[in-house]
Amino acid sequence: MDESDELLGIGAFGRRVGLAPSALRFYDDCGVLRPVTVDPASGYRLYGAEQEGRAVLLRRLREAGLPLLDARSVLDGGEAEARTVLNTHVERTRQTADAARALIEEMLRGSPVEAPRQQPRGRAGIGGAELASAVRQVGPAVADTETRVKYPVLGCVLLELGEGEVRVVATDRYRLAVRTLRARTAGGAPCRVLIDARELADMAAWALRQQHIEVEVNGDEGRLTGEGGVHRAFLGRAGEFPDYRLVLDGVEGIRHRVIADRTALRDAFAEREKGAVITVRAGAQEVVVSEGGGGSGGRPAVEVSAVCSGPSLRIAFDPAVLVPALDSGVGPDVLLEIASGTQPVVVRSADQGSFTTLVMPVQAHVSRETD
Repeated sequence: MDESDELLGIGAFGRRVGLAPSALRFYDDCGVLRPVTVDPASGYRLYGAEQEGRAVLLRRLREAGLPLLDARSVLDGGEAEARTVLNTHVERTRQTADAARALIEEMLRGSPVEAPRQQPRGRAGIGGAELASAVRQVGPAVADTETRVKYPVLGCVLLELGEGEVRVVATDRYRLAVRTLRARTAGGAPCRVLIDARELADMAAWALRQQHIEVEVNGDEGRLTGEGGVHRAFLGRAGEFPDYRLVLDGVEGIRHRVIADRTALRDAFAEREKGAVITVRAGAQEVVVSEGGGGSGGRPAVEVSAVCSGPSLRIAFDPAVLVPALDSGVGPDVLLEIASGTQPVVVRSADQGSFTTLVMPVQAHVSRETD
């Protein structure tokens, strides 16, 4: 493509075609809508204006209820194949509508029809251990008791279903944790429900005993169904959860990337006194964890081997905020993506992009170093 052609980031392209970034990532993973290019340094997906037509058609096909494989056939198959797929879907939709009309007309005539259980607005099948792991990972980002009194909604976890994913989200204003689970089966419309963190912890303990579960959400209630039809119902909580997508989309201008041993970095931070300000200086092959004031009265600095990119930087964290984020990760390595010393820092497992935590740095009596 010509250098003059417009390339759009995943957020801008998604807004233009009406698809969420998570949906675009999902369609990329499935090979249905791949970006024009991926920046080798940042990993950012970039889309071309000529892809808008395909993206909009894909969204409309999915909104019409076409399974992803059928949508792929319409997009990439020949005209005859596309017509066959669409005609089959129309017939299937007609049969479903006819069955629904017959049932409603029978009920309106007063016939003794057993009322069926209300169908869930959204549903998704996932592993029980997967849900339990997601709840464990986002748990540290739930607000403490004092904050919950002022902001009750922050004592809840957002459970969101849509685009073939289940997302579990928590925030206490200083951290934002998002775990995305790929659904094995999915249906219904996108939906979300707020669940009290303590109730969700009980649900996770129940799910851990099930190999597979189906999550069903209908308005402000839902249930988990396991093997043999056993289930556990739950009720949602009222409130407006913060727009976490807006926060994630707002993380831009990443200038520094640090990949370090997760346990070593965690231990270096945990050694500091509770509430102490910690600074991290990114060098070529190491980060240095030291007391925030830079004086001689604190513990000695600790060097942690790392792979770093970007100019040198000093940034401060509260260990009480950062250490739980490191504890929640999986795998031996952790990736820190840093825009500046004052913007949210992305903390994620270096080899698992499905779990992301945003951690706010704190003000420190240090100055930023530049090359």
